[in-house]
Amino acid sequence: MITFFQAIIIGLLQGVTELFPVSSLGHSVLLPALLGWHNIVTSESASESSYLAFVVGLHCATAIALLIFYRKTWAKIIKGLFESINRRKVEGPTERLAWLLVVATIPAGLVGLVFEHKLRTQFAKPLSAAIFLTINGLILLTGEYFRRKAEHRKASRSLDKLDYKVAGVIGVAQVLALLAGISRSGITMTAGLVRGLSREDAANFSFLLATPIILAAGIYKLPDLLGPNGNGIRGQVLVGSLAAGLAAYFSVRFLTKYFQSKTLTPFAIYCLVAGGLMIIHFA
Repeated sequence: MITFFQAIIIGLLQGVTELFPVSSLGHSVLLPALLGWHNIVTSESASESSYLAFVVGLHCATAIALLIFYRKTWAKIIKGLFESINRRKVEGPTERLAWLLVVATIPAGLVGLVFEHKLRTQFAKPLSAAIFLTINGLILLTGEYFRRKAEHRKASRSLDKLDYKVAGVIGVAQVLALLAGISRSGITMTAGLVRGLSREDAANFSFLLATPIILAAGIYKLPDLLGPNGNGIRGQVLVGSLAAGLAAYFSVRFLTKYFQSKTLTPFAIYCLVAGGLMIIHFA
């Protein structure tokens, strides 16, 4: 059974780490293990559990927070998508962005639908999460390396100029976020930086791309929350989701400003240090 205190802590953790490039899934495995919440750690790698039903609410709350923050952008994107379908032609940057997001969403959506359950049960364990968190730090450093090279060559690519092939590459990179310890925002931002996007454009595309995936994951698992696994924890789900939604909103608000001028390096160092310490602790 999840307590209300645990629900608040995990909700705040989810809301922050889903958007900060440090892996929400990895932290949701590591922190409970460190705090001795062994019932939660065991539940994460189980086939069915009330904890997994609880996570559904957190995902939906995080996606709603992103939708609220980007509400004007999403209104334009959805309008542009339907207009381009109606005329069977893509015109303007907004319609192009809409289809870039569609292309980039497909790989993670398909792989997640087929393999998410198996990957979670196999890798949602503290030592595995610590190893992948360390790898996540190296991935972020790689993104910064390519970004510096692009700046040196003055070879930046704006989001308006992003092509569908590159969007597909970013979408494929997002698949790695199914592994506990690999950050969804981190891996997609890195893929964008490698292809020449600025940090600001890479961050915005990453957060927009995360929204449908997170929301779809929550809706897909909604029967778990409404079924027997949700019995006795729906109050905790409500409290945890409120915490997650607020944390996610203020996180994306902070990060969109942060990446206008700052780098992924502090997050990379954090992942390397925290991941290394956790490997030693859980080995």
